[in-house]
Amino acid sequence: MTEILGKYADFEGLREQAIALRREGLSRRQIRDRIQVDNNDILNRLLDGEPAPEWTKRPNAKDDLRAKARELRLQGLTYDQIQVELGCSKSSISLWVRDLPKPEPRFTDEERRTRMNAGLAHLRSAQDQERQETKRKARDEVGELSDRELFLVGVGLYWAEGAKDKDYRRSEKLQFINSDPNMIRVYLRWLEILGVTRKRMHFRVSIHESANVLDAESFWADLAGVDVSVFQRATLKRHNPRTTRKNTAEAYRGCLIIYVTKSADLYRRMEGAWYGIVCGAGPAT
Repeated sequence: MTEILGKYADFEGLREQAIALRREGLSRRQIRDRIQVDNNDILNRLLDGEPAPEWTKRPNAKDDLRAKARELRLQGLTYDQIQVELGCSKSSISLWVRDLPKPEPRFTDEERRTRMNAGLAHLRSAQDQERQETKRKARDEVGELSDRELFLVGVGLYWAEGAKDKDYRRSEKLQFINSDPNMIRVYLRWLEILGVTRKRMHFRVSIHESANVLDAESFWADLAGVDVSVFQRATLKRHNPRTTRKNTAEAYRGCLIIYVTKSADLYRRMEGAWYGIVCGAGPAT
């Protein structure tokens, strides 16, 4: 370095020239050529402390974003809101505006909760409308069922929910129990297709002992189209103090049991038809 400095003995004079040229707006390359200084270390020392003119600085594509982010922050926007507005990362936003004061909250805690709950309610309403529309379209696609279609539906329904004959307990009879009124409606319609009249059906309610048995029997009697007087004595379920019941709403009406007398042959037809459905469906792929 001493040898290099020796080459430029009048260092202070060169520095004065370099600074003057810098302040005139010349670039490093232009200054180097003017004062004939080829060594970058020496040139750096000559220009030490003197900022480069603006025209020599490379434009930064994020300068406009930075300025806009600072403007929005001063308006009171949060990082999330600025990100949505500008489309840049929150880490960049944080770096650009970290020296600015944190804006005052736009809403109180209570207002934020209210807005959040309103947003959730709107979202749930939209989701519920979408669900209902999907169900409506599926319902309309089914249309009116033929007797054959309803017969096959009823067979599958019974095999899933009805009492079945076992090798260890011979019980070839139609006995069905369910708590879903629509399921009961379909089952009763299925029995009609099989030629079963109401006179051959015995009805009984199975319900929790703390529920209103008379109201439940009246409900199921209206649904089945029979007089409540034909109902057999209800089966009451004992309360287990170690469990918490969830079926305590007014809509709880227990289950309806429907037993068909002299139904052994019907049961065999139903079971045979079920295995016909299994064979007709073929193997799963």
